[in-house]
Parts: sequence; C-alpha cells; structure tokens
Amino acid sequence: MAMIRWEPVRELNTIQNEMNRLFNTFFEAPSGNGGSAGSLRRWIPAMDLVETDEDFVLRVDLPGLSEQDVNIELEDNVLTVSGERKAEHEERKEGYYRVERASGAFARSLTLPDGVDPAAVRATFDRGVLEVRVPKPEERKPRMVAISVTGQEPATIEGAETSS
Repeated sequence: MAMIRWEPVRELNTIQNEMNRLFNTFFEAPSGNGGSAGSLRRWIPAMDLVETDEDFVLRVDLPGLSEQDVNIELEDNVLTVSGERKAEHEERKEGYYRVERASGAFARSLTLPDGVDPAAVRATFDRGVLEVRVPKPEERKPRMVAISVTGQEPATIEGAETSS
C-alpha cells in the first residue's frame, strides 16, 4: 500500500482556483450575438487604498476615461467612485478577432471612519489615475478632570472622553 502525503497548501490552492473560476464566470455576461467576441465582462477597476500620517489616499486605475466620466460621492461615511467606460468597437460578428477590454458601468465603495470632513476631501485625475485624498479625522484626546475635596488642593485625574 502506497502512502500519499497530505499537502494542505495544495488543497487550499485548489479551493482558491475554483473560487476564482466561480467568481469569473459569475461576473461574465453573455454578449448575445454568439460572435467571435465571446462574452463581455463586467468592468471592476483596480483600486489601492494607502494610509499616510495625514490622509487616506485612494487611487483608482481608470484608463480611457476623463474626469467628466467619473462621479465621486461621500454620504454617511461611505465614499463611492462610479462611472462608465464605453465600448470602443461596433457590435458585429466579423471584423475583429478578440475583445478582452471590459467596458460598462462601475461603482466602487468604501467605508470611512467617523469624523471625516466631507468638505476637506480632494480629488485629482492624471493620466487615467484618479487620486482621492481624505484627511484623517481628528483623534479624540484625553481630557483632564480636576477633582476637588473640601479643604484640599484639587487633584487631577487623566482619562479618556467617552461618547454616550
């Protein structure tokens, strides 16, 4: 009888590959024309979120779009970047070999911490990259509370403010 070594990492890779395949097929929509274009995919632009000392910096790759094609909304501490990239080819059965660049509407949202000032949010658009800078909210600082006892000098106790 041969012994087979169990490799849990290989099984995790198999599960990950199957999940990737499942999600890829879930987000693909049939083109409806049955032509050589295959299927059109839903477009989800790549997004990075970086934290600096002063800001949260969001960078979104939006190739082929201009600032007029993009909307940025901040509501109830949720920042949403949305827009649409138009398809650059005609819908026909012949004349192109392969279409891989996805197009269509997109929306990406992320929740920001409480206390963000919506008026301080800044966005720039340069060479297909949208950068949104969100200043961090002010940290609550501990407040000193003086306790006085009748007939004695007041003592100071340090503590953090709590919200009710």
